[in-house]
Amino acid sequence: MMQLQYTLSGTMARRMEYRRLVALLILLPKLVNGFAPLRLHNALFHQQNQRVAVAQLNMVLETPQQQQQRTASKYPTTRGSEVDSRKIIASGAARKHLQAVRLKHVLFATEPLALASLHDLRSATLEFEQLAKMVSACSLTRDKGGAIGWVNVGGNDAENVNDDEDHDDSSNSNEDHLDELIPRAARQQLVQMSTKPGDVVMVESTRGFHLVQIVDVMADVRKMSYVKQRRHKPTSPKLASFLEHRRRNIDNNIDNKNSSASSTGLTYSLSSMGCQMNLADSERIEGQLQSLGIHPIDSIRTTSKQQPDIVILNTCSIRDHAEQKVYSYLGPHTKRKREGQDVTIIVAGCVAQQEGEMLLRKCPEVDLVMGPQYANRIADLLEDCSNGNQVVATEATHIMEDSTKPRRQSTVAAWVNVIYGCNERCAFCVVPATRGIEQSRPMESIVKEVNELVEQGYKEVTLLGQNIDDYGRDMVPKRKFSDLIRTVGSIPGLDRLRFVTSHPRYMSLGVVDAVAETGTACECFHIPFQSGSTQVLAAMGRGHTREKYLHIIDRIRSKIPDAAITADAIVGFPGETEEQFLETLSLMEKVVFDSVNTAAYSPRPNTPAATWENQIDESVKQERLQRINVVNLKHAAQRRARMVGRVVDVLIEERNVKIPTQVMGRTRHGYIVYCSGDIDELRGKTVQVEITESATYHLIGVRI
Repeated sequence: MMQLQYTLSGTMARRMEYRRLVALLILLPKLVNGFAPLRLHNALFHQQNQRVAVAQLNMVLETPQQQQQRTASKYPTTRGSEVDSRKIIASGAARKHLQAVRLKHVLFATEPLALASLHDLRSATLEFEQLAKMVSACSLTRDKGGAIGWVNVGGNDAENVNDDEDHDDSSNSNEDHLDELIPRAARQQLVQMSTKPGDVVMVESTRGFHLVQIVDVMADVRKMSYVKQRRHKPTSPKLASFLEHRRRNIDNNIDNKNSSASSTGLTYSLSSMGCQMNLADSERIEGQLQSLGIHPIDSIRTTSKQQPDIVILNTCSIRDHAEQKVYSYLGPHTKRKREGQDVTIIVAGCVAQQEGEMLLRKCPEVDLVMGPQYANRIADLLEDCSNGNQVVATEATHIMEDSTKPRRQSTVAAWVNVIYGCNERCAFCVVPATRGIEQSRPMESIVKEVNELVEQGYKEVTLLGQNIDDYGRDMVPKRKFSDLIRTVGSIPGLDRLRFVTSHPRYMSLGVVDAVAETGTACECFHIPFQSGSTQVLAAMGRGHTREKYLHIIDRIRSKIPDAAITADAIVGFPGETEEQFLETLSLMEKVVFDSVNTAAYSPRPNTPAATWENQIDESVKQERLQRINVVNLKHAAQRRARMVGRVVDVLIEERNVKIPTQVMGRTRHGYIVYCSGDIDELRGKTVQVEITESATYHLIGVRI
């Protein structure tokens, strides 16, 4: 084996992180016959190992600037760049391939009346549907809460699209009926506006003044995707046959759930990495697959050797080595494909958005690469995969409402997305490059989903957002997250309401007040501080100071003295001094958090901090991580110890997997509690438990 010689300049060596040098040393023995074109010894390595080794070496040797160019994100990633989803999407493929918008309207005789009602909507004193039923001058839609239905935006005219929920078949095809609702000229004006779901705009027509709400959008995601044709025959004949059988059933009005395709059809397995947002996306992906009649492999597996027909990996890129973990996970499945097995491989989530087409070049066996914004459109994208094509769906688009229901992992507590993406530009964070700009869901859509969950027996809902306090700021008119807490919290039958994640820059004191005044809102806050040093926070681009963070904590303690407060913190950020790290520890001692998610800083693609020269030595990072974790564990144990002797309400969720005679539930603070009981009897019930013991991260008690 020839020795590889590669000389690093002094500048390059200084910029190389410790982890990259270590990875390079590990990969060097895999390379033979010179540095370019990086040929591998065929006798030593399998074809897949060659591709993985080269892909890993390329990532190791890339500078952060090269990573940024390679990923060529569809979303803006620099400070001060455009963060209005309307403007970004209006100039992209999503606008070009927008098919229809779903509308509601309220008709007024005069402009002043319309403007006054717009103010009521802004202040959340009325919901749009309530306003329509109360005051709309349109007798045709008033009783339906102003519902118009889907309106086609293709071509020069706007036409009604079938919508069984809002109109019967005869009215759907009647263009004159649509003209009676919103005359053609007003429709043309409306569809030419740059709007997003949740917006309320005013248009004038011969009938008067219309307040029109954009409820949802429909885009042709197949046309928005990059499709690469394989040279050889289709690799997923079973998928193609399944979808063709399903199409014939639809044409013949046969229920796919009861057809032979459903009972002998495809199976899937899904693995999810990362945060609650990813887990919620996975539930939407599974909901889509099961709506097609595709079953989870575990539900029908008869032998341990039975393999799924579709493999989905929902990825996370927030931590170091995320890309390498993806290729490692895919290894056994790509091997199946190379051996001729019929398997469809899908990579979803943040690494998929980050890598895009590059992922296909590194791993040619992958069939579909899709960003988080397409989690509820996987059914459409599978059509092109079934033809033997490789598909990449990473284009920026408006988030469309689910046409199917997510497959919830719990029958007691559910996640509900309220805002997608993040407009912040924290110097360390990859999220804006992978989850895109902020897009708030219409409040009416959120309320509808929570109502449906309550009807299904769910007791607890957690509202999700990367930056949840920013909810509604991107809408026209703007809405407030505090209003959403009060609205959702007042839904009859809902026992508990939680939310994550708050940003100190945007968290208003009104949110604290809303939690204090809403009975169902749990007294639990997750507010990342990242660093206790104002200087480090400024370098991070966090947009808040140590003092502002502590002011928020003081507000919580004054309004809800016993509230649980959790957070995230990063140690070893570029340039962090020992004194600045000690400021982080002092903030923790001052607040005494219930728990803190801690991490040593790691450079990520498309982040400014990854390019800085003042990187902290890895050994220093790990030493600081150990020190912060000592404080974290001490405080976690201290906070839970105060619960001993109290009688608390515990919502029972699951069986204690270690002690089957016990059940597991949570307090309103979010603490895990174990007590004796039968899970079949208690699941979903709130019981009173006297706490008798405490540990670092759980409590033990006796039911009363």
